[in-house]
Amino acid sequence: VQLVESGGGLVQAGGSLRLSCAASGFTFDGYGIGWFRQAPGKEREGVSCISGTNGTTWYADSVKGRFTISSDNAKTTVYLQMSDLKPEDTDVYYCAAIWPPWSDSSPILHWLKVVAGTTSMKSPYDYWGQGTQVTVSS
Repeated sequence: VQLVESGGGLVQAGGSLRLSCAASGFTFDGYGIGWFRQAPGKEREGVSCISGTNGTTWYADSVKGRFTISSDNAKTTVYLQMSDLKPEDTDVYYCAAIWPPWSDSSPILHWLKVVAGTTSMKSPYDYWGQGTQVTVSS
């Protein structure tokens, strides 16, 4: 069981990239799945998340209108389409699939808490990708 990310690379400012996060051994049904970015020595920054329950999405203010998150119908791959990229988007992007603690919990809210480190509630069914580098040149 794992998450495998792909799609990072080097692009000029104003360009586009699409990141993929593929699940192996499970589906995203019921999960909060999304992307965060983190530079060495810095805190994680949530970028975007999608609910595997109802498809609700969330975006950080810094990427609203530029990034779009989506999932395939099989709920095994999540995509992050990044457009109008800026140098400040340069970072390592990680995918995370977080299982909510209760059946009526919001997958997105719990994902945000886990990524931000504001909850100690963790599940053995939480999965993290290895990261992919995105570099935007000016």
